[in-house]
Amino acid sequence: MNKRDIILSILSGVLLVLIFPRFNIETLAWVALVPLLAAIRDKSAIHSLLLGWIAGGVYFFGLLIWVVNAMSNYGNLSLPLSYLLLMLMVITLGFYIAIFTLLLNSISIRIKSDLIRWLSAPLIWTSIELVRERIPLIGFPWGSLGYSQFKTHSIVQFADITGVYGISFLIVLINSTIYLIIEDKWLESRVMDSQVKRRISPYRIIIPSLIILILCISYGLWKINIHKSMPSMPSPTTSVRVGLIQGNIEQGQKWVPSYQEKTFNIYKDMTLAASSKGMDMIIWPETAAPFYFQRDGRYQQEIFDITKEGGSYLLFGSLSDKYYSDRVHMFNSAFLVSPDSKILGKYDKIHLVPFGEYVPFHRFLPFVDKMVEGGIGDFEEGNDYTVMTIPGGRFGVLICYEVIFPDLVRRFVKNGAQFMVNITNDAWYGRSAAPYQHISMVTFRAIENRVPIVRAANTGISGIIDPTGRIVKETDIFVRTSIYGNISPKVTGDTFFTTYGDIFAYICLFMTMVLLLWERVFNFKEVILC
Repeated sequence: MNKRDIILSILSGVLLVLIFPRFNIETLAWVALVPLLAAIRDKSAIHSLLLGWIAGGVYFFGLLIWVVNAMSNYGNLSLPLSYLLLMLMVITLGFYIAIFTLLLNSISIRIKSDLIRWLSAPLIWTSIELVRERIPLIGFPWGSLGYSQFKTHSIVQFADITGVYGISFLIVLINSTIYLIIEDKWLESRVMDSQVKRRISPYRIIIPSLIILILCISYGLWKINIHKSMPSMPSPTTSVRVGLIQGNIEQGQKWVPSYQEKTFNIYKDMTLAASSKGMDMIIWPETAAPFYFQRDGRYQQEIFDITKEGGSYLLFGSLSDKYYSDRVHMFNSAFLVSPDSKILGKYDKIHLVPFGEYVPFHRFLPFVDKMVEGGIGDFEEGNDYTVMTIPGGRFGVLICYEVIFPDLVRRFVKNGAQFMVNITNDAWYGRSAAPYQHISMVTFRAIENRVPIVRAANTGISGIIDPTGRIVKETDIFVRTSIYGNISPKVTGDTFFTTYGDIFAYICLFMTMVLLLWERVFNFKEVILC
């Protein structure tokens, strides 16, 4: 491993950062891994591992630098400790890229098949992204490669078949194609003996790559045209008029008792203003109600009064609790209240934020309690994929970063949800790239399940997303505002992804395991022959 290889690895890491919000230079995704693939060529296992770790470290450091703001400003941690924890996070996530380069180089060295060398990179990368999401307790799919293309609508539409992992697969496939062509030309220029065969015929990978890319784009344009051919103005009987309230409540004041009345009055005034515009449903962000709705009689009655006066359904986030097994269990919840003051539904957040809403391995990490406010680490998981109903349709609720988990979202749609609501509080991130990264991932949940998604965020970004993943309306961050719009609940059947989930990614994982077994057989034969 020399200085050139290290520079190439760092370059790949930098390019991977630039493809995500707020840089949004998404075209770089199609070549971002080429320098890393060049760096690990014919390297030893340990060098491949280290070069991948370097690229992964740069990648996740640049992507997740906002974590420092959340931990230092709201988690009561010192700046040095916040950076230390960020580095631990970066080292851990960077290890996934290190495993990618280790496995890829091992297979490429042992198996000389052109087809295998071409396909192994996207297969391994997709498998690792799936594992990064599904690993118990600390699964964290933030920044999966496919999310970088959320603005390239013609490319991403086949996510309704493969999920976001199919987009990641395609990106790495094109990177692999470009690298192998460059490698071939480089080798050709260095081979002096005309009898020496070239390692690969570029046409064997260029043509299939182009065919796959054209098919994906054609499918995307077809899906977009189908959506455009639908009536541009939904009728009152087939649409829901939604009002999204962005209260922009300062995180440091949100739970201060003396500020409680002011917070509530802000939401009350904005809600009544939205109701006056004829909204069917008004949506507040995550824990917008700074009290326990079920046991605070005064504010509960005030919410009932708001819905009765405004005549709109109200969905809002609030803390809740249940008493059983001789102790109190706390939940991060969402409530639906009707205009006639009835509680029509309650959803308890299923996928909690590690180190934010609960602390994994708390016995071994007692100091992490300082990272959360007001006992938030005591939250517990909900169990039900609750689907709520209003006259215009059925919907599910996603609280905060639940929306970045594809399988969780599809379960709501499979249970009958015709549109989805995401309520969140992104104030923790400050004026960083995180709010923009967060909403970019929401667009894929709309595509995968072909449902509209509405999103209310305390400090932004709030927005309305159509079934093609297009952000129809969105707010700026850290402004107090409301947005209104009509959405058409899904009436067609479930998509392939909704029905079968991440089967594409699991096929990639299976194929990767087959390749690794094949590589072991090659290695065993070499040992025997020696």
